Amino acid sequence: MDFDSQKKELREMIRQEYLRRRMAEQDYNWHRTARPNQRIPEGPWKVWLILAGRGFGKTRTGAETVREWVMSGQAKHVALIGHTLNDVRRVMLEGESGLLEVHPAHQAPRFYPSRGLVIWKNGAKASLFSGERPAQLRGPQFDAAWVDELAKCTRPQEVWDQLMFSLRKGPHPRVIVTTTPRPTPLIKDLLASKTKDILITRGSTFDNAAHLSGSFLTEIKKRYAHTRLGAQELYGELVEDSQDSLWTASTLRRCYQEVPPALVRVVVAVDPAVTSHKNSDETGIIVAGKDAQGRAYVLDDVSGRYKPHEWATKAIAAFHHYGADHLIAEVNQGGDLVEQMLRSHDHTIPYKAVRATRGKLTRAEPVANLYIQGRVFHTGRSLGQLERQLCEYQPGDPSPDRLDALVWAVTELLLKERYAPKTAWSL
Repeated sequence: MDFDSQKKELREMIRQEYLRRRMAEQDYNWHRTARPNQRIPEGPWKVWLILAGRGFGKTRTGAETVREWVMSGQAKHVALIGHTLNDVRRVMLEGESGLLEVHPAHQAPRFYPSRGLVIWKNGAKASLFSGERPAQLRGPQFDAAWVDELAKCTRPQEVWDQLMFSLRKGPHPRVIVTTTPRPTPLIKDLLASKTKDILITRGSTFDNAAHLSGSFLTEIKKRYAHTRLGAQELYGELVEDSQDSLWTASTLRRCYQEVPPALVRVVVAVDPAVTSHKNSDETGIIVAGKDAQGRAYVLDDVSGRYKPHEWATKAIAAFHHYGADHLIAEVNQGGDLVEQMLRSHDHTIPYKAVRATRGKLTRAEPVANLYIQGRVFHTGRSLGQLERQLCEYQPGDPSPDRLDALVWAVTELLLKERYAPKTAWSL
């Protein structure tokens, strides 16, 4: 190959590399793809606090912010802080939207796991820290930081205090905080602050709907749209538990179990509405079971505003679908008419009438205590409205229908000695 041919080939290689980099830059152009609430705010702020639901794109926003700070030369010494070191590496660095993934190949930093260090080609460095060990932040100094899931940290105030002391390099040190909100004292203090140093961005899971599975969005709306847990985890709202609540969002978070074990009993409990016009109360219909270890599992909630023949049909259908052994109904209002309505649809149904002789609070408190003891679990796909009622109920309020039906079901299964068949139901 002669000299001119070699020169032409070299020019073409350079041109192809230039085009490749231009295309890569377009693929990694965050300014083109980011939503307005994901772009770095203007102004002389020091703390950018993003409180948003799961799937909002918090991790991507944090990673892209650090990338922009580093590539523009604004940051040379960065602190990366997560709940644990494993979280920092698994989510903030190596995750699908993590710091190592948001750079085009020619800009990508190098990660040194043994040193807990990320180094860019321009000399900028990021150090990894665990929220479980805030004392590690003593000594080092930084000009930027990214804290992920601050509300999840076990010692958030200590982490925050040490970080504030260490942000002392450069002309304008800054920190971005990406977290699902929880009513911790630190988060509440940051929200209550009136200083211009702190900027608050709020967002929900559904802001990022274009990049999330349609079936996922449909499912979480169905299950959590009207729950306190959904308000926190999906809509990014700060949900505080009332001191007077029998059930709290934190209690319900601990009681999820997707698939129940083999069950030795299954019951359907009904709290019938007295009337059936558009402003009537709902009829509570709850399906629950018990395992051999004496733990209850709430399997389904088919409550609704029904006419008498409709709720009877729904309750009997649930009875047969789940292979229940008893259908329990409160008869304080309807008396014998409740049994007559059920038997007119299925005269063979094993039926048990229950009558409230004690106040609602007296009946509900033992069931709420079983939740706290870890003896009641939620499964199934339609418990959102029930969970909302549980968390919103205050002693002295007239208890809602779903809650009443739940109390009857769990009372029958765990608080009374009753018929216990030898056969186990597996769902």
